[in-house]
Amino acid sequence: MFNKILLMFGKKPVKRSAGTSSRSMTRRELLLGLLFLAAGGMVVRAAYLQVVHADFLREQGDQRFLRVVEVPAHRGMILDRNGEPLAVSSPVDSVWAQPTELKQQRDRWPALASLLGLTMTELEQKLAVPETRQFVYLRRHLAPSVAQRVMQLGVPGVYSRREYRRYYPDAEVTSHLLGFTDIDDAGQEGIEKSFDDRLRGIPGSKRVIKDRLGQIVEDVENIQVPQAGQAVVLSIDRRLQYLAYRALKAAVRENRASAGSAVIVDVQTGEILAMVDQPAGNPNNRAELKGDLLRNRAITDVYEPGSTLKPFTIAMALESGRWTPSTRVNTSPGWLQVGRNRVRDVHNYGLIDVVHVLSKSSNVGTSKIALSLPAERLWKLYKNLGFGVPTEVGLGGEQPGVLRHFSKWGGEIGHANHSFGYGLSVSMLQLAQAYVVLATDGIRQPLTLLKREQPLDPAKEERVLSAKSVRQVRAMMEEAVSRKGTGFKSTVPGYRVAGKTGTVHKIVGGRYAANRYFSLFAGMVPASNPRLVMTIIVDEPKSGAYYGGTVAAPVFGQTMGEALRILNITPDDLPSMKIAGMVSPAKKTADNLPSVKIANTAPAVEKKP
Repeated sequence: MFNKILLMFGKKPVKRSAGTSSRSMTRRELLLGLLFLAAGGMVVRAAYLQVVHADFLREQGDQRFLRVVEVPAHRGMILDRNGEPLAVSSPVDSVWAQPTELKQQRDRWPALASLLGLTMTELEQKLAVPETRQFVYLRRHLAPSVAQRVMQLGVPGVYSRREYRRYYPDAEVTSHLLGFTDIDDAGQEGIEKSFDDRLRGIPGSKRVIKDRLGQIVEDVENIQVPQAGQAVVLSIDRRLQYLAYRALKAAVRENRASAGSAVIVDVQTGEILAMVDQPAGNPNNRAELKGDLLRNRAITDVYEPGSTLKPFTIAMALESGRWTPSTRVNTSPGWLQVGRNRVRDVHNYGLIDVVHVLSKSSNVGTSKIALSLPAERLWKLYKNLGFGVPTEVGLGGEQPGVLRHFSKWGGEIGHANHSFGYGLSVSMLQLAQAYVVLATDGIRQPLTLLKREQPLDPAKEERVLSAKSVRQVRAMMEEAVSRKGTGFKSTVPGYRVAGKTGTVHKIVGGRYAANRYFSLFAGMVPASNPRLVMTIIVDEPKSGAYYGGTVAAPVFGQTMGEALRILNITPDDLPSMKIAGMVSPAKKTADNLPSVKIANTAPAVEKKP
């Protein structure tokens, strides 16, 4: 048998010696034959795999080295109306580990933990996961330079991946409006959440070759190109946002108040130019991402607006034709009996005309005027102003406020209360929307937080009051901010201001608290041709002063004094500039706002009957 195999390969047969047993020769031949058969089988198998199953082998090899990895896409920017960045995404690196592999490198843990800013206990806790888990984050959102030093340690089982982290250049100044994103860059509050679909990018993917340590050594091909999120351009003017925020923060601090909100609207376009709140947190510091610090009170909190609604009651009366600015109202003896309740004034103003009813903020005079007309008329006016429904500017959490049907007001006392701003509740944004009606000669228009690229659609405008009555009321509101009125601290040298103060008792435990107040001011400027409307509320001032004219009105004066110059709005009261000794607008800057000294007295406050 053995000789036959040798002959097959061209070899000479081996001669058997006489001393070799046939049994041993047979064993040797069998063994060599098996070896040759095995070698032949291997050659045949190799040829079969290389020729017939070449694609299969290539696929198996690729599975051990080729990987499809995600390519992150950065989130779209949030810009102000002038293209200034309010929110951007900056590149960061996150370090992760394969637990089973890193657990075998315990001697390398101290150096790794030190660079990651972790204690050994914290690192051990992160790796205390089931054996089947092959991925765990060690530290998210590290600076790329720090992540690079971590990777230079060369610890097996430790890897990094590129991500993006949201950064807010103005920090707390815009925090309530913009909201924030979570660790995975998804919007959680404010603009970030409302426009998340537009801002969020679409990750891409690519095929890469990784080495045995999981490191990418070569990019093979792009499968899908990442798509960056779209930019969102807001109507907000970053400069006015800062001015309003600074003035509001100063008022809250000086008056030791609990909170505050302010809104500025462009009368011509309905664009919201500023929306600020106090207290505030820094969204760049995740330790400050607390609900109370980031709640957008301008839309989520509603209040009884008090005397800031008196201009609308007066406008309704002028519309009726039964009242004129010169009509006399007897407010003696300083209170009005309505059933079993009394409506009171701070002083006995005696016999005064409608103009002084507004400028003196007489509850008695306003009640008498309102009670002379049907309650339904006042309810319809408030409804047409937008009270009781959201403004629909697109922010989550906006509250509609409370405006009950007039049949549920509780008779004449409820009618009287509603005439001077009690019995209903509105947000500062809703109040701003209502004051825009007074600034636009009676036309209500939709507000927006996005920059308007096209003029307002006349079809979306709604006439609420006649131009004649609104202009008469604006003139009365100018009187209300004069030295004889309640809102003198809102004045802006060089400009005519029209506005109204409000001081409202807070409800505590279902009852009006005797010594806890909301201080409000709402106004517009220039009064001759209004361009800006601003509403302000300061919640529960505790330093002694609490009238809207002494606490909230100065915020208007400080903010508008600089905003009008920034926007290059022509002064309409030049004589007052000479009296005040103002410097040239070109020499004024946003850092030179006048300081505010809070007084302890003011002429008027609403009292709940």
